[in-house]
Amino acid sequence: MSEKKVLVAYFSAEMGRTKKKAEEIAQIAGADLYEIKPAVPYTQEDVYWPNSKCRSVVEMHTKGFRPEMVTSDLPDVQAYDVIFIGFPIWCAVAPQIINTFLEALDFSNKTIVPFATSGGSGYGPTDQSIHPSCPDSVTWKKGAVLNRVSGEKLRDWVLGSL
Repeated sequence: MSEKKVLVAYFSAEMGRTKKKAEEIAQIAGADLYEIKPAVPYTQEDVYWPNSKCRSVVEMHTKGFRPEMVTSDLPDVQAYDVIFIGFPIWCAVAPQIINTFLEALDFSNKTIVPFATSGGSGYGPTDQSIHPSCPDSVTWKKGAVLNRVSGEKLRDWVLGSL
């Protein structure tokens, strides 16, 4: 465990893979856990990407779109040194709600460690899609897809990210 105060914030849509990975990371890091919740929850139909008219695909292809999120229980990120932010990969990048979350809070002087789960896509240009949502004073660690990473490899990745 780290001397640093750590938060694992995550958005998990329908299958729960990201939530499970976030819980594993929180346990390894001795971190607090926070779920990023959309104001309107996503249904299975909303995230069925083969349908180009489904909610998630339309949102991802609408430049600058920011879905609303539940804000009644936002974490005090100033209390943390390192924030892991997890999400599923949608349309080759992080869902827009991650940008909503990053833009809602002040992450100045924090280290952010993005991680993702995916049904088959790689991490792609995800870092480039989320970095503009935070100020320049944020220290970004390189993000990675982790759903096939477990055990010692996951532990090494988490502890190496602190």
